[in-house]
Amino acid sequence: MTERTNELPKSQERPLLEHLNELIVRARRALISLVIAFVIFFFFGVTEVSFDGFNFPILYPNLFNSISSHFIELFIHTELPPQMKLLNLNPFDTLFSAAYVSFFLSLFIALPIIVHEIWGFVSPGLYEHEKRMARMIVLPAFILFAAGSSFAYFVIIPVMMKFVLIYTTTLGVEPTLSLRAFINTVMSLMLTVGVAFEYPLVMSMLTLAGVVKAQSWRKNWRYGVLGAFIIAWFISPGTTGGVIETTIGVTLSTLYFVGVAASYLAERKRKSWGI
Repeated sequence: MTERTNELPKSQERPLLEHLNELIVRARRALISLVIAFVIFFFFGVTEVSFDGFNFPILYPNLFNSISSHFIELFIHTELPPQMKLLNLNPFDTLFSAAYVSFFLSLFIALPIIVHEIWGFVSPGLYEHEKRMARMIVLPAFILFAAGSSFAYFVIIPVMMKFVLIYTTTLGVEPTLSLRAFINTVMSLMLTVGVAFEYPLVMSMLTLAGVVKAQSWRKNWRYGVLGAFIIAWFISPGTTGGVIETTIGVTLSTLYFVGVAASYLAERKRKSWGI
């Protein structure tokens, strides 16, 4: 029988107000880290200073040449076809776009601190096997999210933009796009596809927790593939006549079978833990 950790014996269990105070303190730390990262990306740029023959990068306040603006330029040069032009339709579209990019980057940078604060709050009440499960999730979740975001950035978005360009020019329409719409599309796809790539991790964790057996995942693979295409339909922009939806669906279906294999490994791990 798995026993609960003894970090807080029953005689030392804290009242509800102390738990709420700790939650507020930890949430404040996570929020502060997120705000600091956002301010850096949105309001600061990077330059080099020379000292004793060596160049050192330093941050300096520069709203018009900030880190987020450099990322926007990178997105434009790598994701947008040269024939397509961007337009600033509203006065503050550029600021909104920079804020969107800054928030995405700050969330990515502050995520370790956020996870650390969440872990510090919930870990005293977890069983040992639950702690092991939580530790096993962190690195694979990060890798899968990064893989999904990269897949969106290097495959889905370029294909989508080329399709839009070809279809627009075929209709005899000037290929233009709002800057804010372009940045929203890039960030949204990177975020949603990154989350969708957690598919096999969710499957293996459900098996490790004893909710779904690995054999059930294997027997119901048709529903898993159907679920993959439903997810693809929800997260795709729907502007490529099914090309993007099919690409995402096939990729997630492949990840489903990866999740089936991972669930068998999780089942063995569960047996080795004696739970």
